Amino acid sequence: MFKNKLVLALPLIALAIIFIFSMTLFPSVQPQPKNLPIAIVNEDEGVEIPNQSMVNMGQSIVEMILESSASATNEDSTVKWVEVMSNEEVQEGLDDQKYYAALVIPADFSAKQASLQTQTPTIPELQIFINQGMNMPASTMAGQVLSGVVDNINNSVRLQLLNGFEKEGATLTTKQAEALAVPIAKKVTNVNEVGTNTANGNAPMTLFQPLWMASLATAAILFFTVNKMTLTTRQERIGTKIGQILTGTFVALVIGFGFTWIAGGIVGLSIPNFIDTALFLAVSSFSFILMILAVFSLIGFRGMPIFVLMLFFGAPLLALAPEMMSPFYQDWVYSWLPMRFMIEGLRKLFFFGTEISWDMVSIQVWIGITSMIIVLATVFKKIKELK
Repeated sequence: MFKNKLVLALPLIALAIIFIFSMTLFPSVQPQPKNLPIAIVNEDEGVEIPNQSMVNMGQSIVEMILESSASATNEDSTVKWVEVMSNEEVQEGLDDQKYYAALVIPADFSAKQASLQTQTPTIPELQIFINQGMNMPASTMAGQVLSGVVDNINNSVRLQLLNGFEKEGATLTTKQAEALAVPIAKKVTNVNEVGTNTANGNAPMTLFQPLWMASLATAAILFFTVNKMTLTTRQERIGTKIGQILTGTFVALVIGFGFTWIAGGIVGLSIPNFIDTALFLAVSSFSFILMILAVFSLIGFRGMPIFVLMLFFGAPLLALAPEMMSPFYQDWVYSWLPMRFMIEGLRKLFFFGTEISWDMVSIQVWIGITSMIIVLATVFKKIKELK
């Protein structure tokens, strides 16, 4: 037994397997966000204080935040602040998945903050928008960052007010004392919500793995069935290849509509639009089946480990926002995963009220068409049994 080269290489093989599957775990172990885009907009109109020039506290807050962000290196920065001109532009950016969250300073912020020094204080308010549908973990982190920013501003304003009252020797009224407890309020609003159902919040990932496995099994059966047939002419081979493609397309439709019905009717996921979701899942399955079939047609079942590894590598990454990945995974793994287009499309359908469109499915369709051409082109290979 010990003369067998495979047995002698067994320690290296075992180590290689551990290394490969450990690589699939690294992305999900304590992910550290880098440069999460968060919008900040100042609509504060300022206030004119006697014996002083016009004061705009909103602009001071923006400058303080941007200055603090600029002092951090790109590698260490958790947040990438994006200054936006209006609340309307912020809302459009949230809907277009440009920002994970946003901080809006309203028009009356300075006026209300100035009132904190009077006998009738009115607490100013900062608005925080959390873009839940973009990516729950990342948007939650972005919301925590903004809450921390507001808390720091609160501490600073409270200290300034107390110092001012102390210098004047003023006696605080009950309302002023209450205002000093939380001198700046924060209003948190979730946009593009995933709902209260945790399963629905994970719907894109929930739908991916069963669909991927069904597509992999379909392609494997189609290849295995044809591979066992005795085909003596090129015309017969072309006919079987066309049959594979047509069968795969039909099965993709069955998967798309059947899976959507199961997910909504049995699993209990909230399906916003049955037809759009079913068609999108069918297109995703179509591209997966033909892509896998194309690889099998070229190199046989030796290509199976490729797609098994794609599942193991892809599943942890697809649950993360790109900003939460290391540069290696973001540039060299995630960017090449064909299934990410399915996840991104499902997010738009489920959380952003988007209808199915060519832009949403174009890349998957082209993957399917390219794979179809490869499958047909393999008829020109020498006739031999692929194993």
